[in-house]
Amino acid sequence: MNTLQRDQWKMATRVLQRFGNGLNQAKNMAQSTGQTVVLSRGLSASNHRNREDSWFKSLFVRKVDPRKDAHSHLLTKNEESNLYKIQFHNVKPECLDAYNQLCEETLPSIHNDKYYPCELVGTWNTWYGEQDQAVHMWRYRGGYPALTEVMSKLRQNKEFMKYREERGKMLLSRRNQLLLEFSFWNEPIPRKGPNIYELRSYQLRPGTMIEWGNYWARAIGYRQHNSEAVGGFFSQIGNLYMVHHLWAYKDLEAREATRNAAWQHEGWDEVVYYTVPLIQHMDSRIMIPMKASPLQ
Repeated sequence: MNTLQRDQWKMATRVLQRFGNGLNQAKNMAQSTGQTVVLSRGLSASNHRNREDSWFKSLFVRKVDPRKDAHSHLLTKNEESNLYKIQFHNVKPECLDAYNQLCEETLPSIHNDKYYPCELVGTWNTWYGEQDQAVHMWRYRGGYPALTEVMSKLRQNKEFMKYREERGKMLLSRRNQLLLEFSFWNEPIPRKGPNIYELRSYQLRPGTMIEWGNYWARAIGYRQHNSEAVGGFFSQIGNLYMVHHLWAYKDLEAREATRNAAWQHEGWDEVVYYTVPLIQHMDSRIMIPMKASPLQ
């Protein structure tokens, strides 16, 4: 008997003891008040055995996996994986040029300053998809402690706080997510351009992230031939069960040719067949890098 079964047995014993004590109290009360309790011994014993049998079956009918690891630990490179933040800023159409200039003046200074344990992975404008939108991705080496340190230091940075104030005047809305990277994807590194980038976002059905990871651990091998795979991520905070795949192509024609070529690899059709049912919603953005983006 393992530890989990022993704990379940102890819990069942305590409940049955309380149940027995309750019957004894009821019996004593009935006797003290002169009430007569008439029971059919055969029926009572049968019901009691059925209740016990039902109770113990309810304890052991489901096998509980004793693993204590979170799913994120099974999907990432290691326990100290990089933390990523992705930001989506919807900009007032008339302010887009001024917004881009403001970002190009401010974001590289944070990226290049070793005082902040973070890196600008990429910064883009959406070309096809949501219009007048900017997408920024940051990497925090050291996970949540690094994120906390950066946020604390930036609040003391007067230039950054002024940037936030000016940026706020140009935005219609904004949202962000905290992400971890899949262990089987490459870590995003700076690349020369010109390129266009596609951010494919998948809202998965709850409970299917491990299954998705198992299929894509195989599938990524079919999508490396033109160095198009940039990074793969899944959400930790924000919209949950959200996956983002980031791809780079020379142009839209190269994108079409590369995606079509994947179907020539044996096994790619199987991956698509089995992963499509895991998706609740999917979205694609074609993005153009800003001048300050390390991913060009």
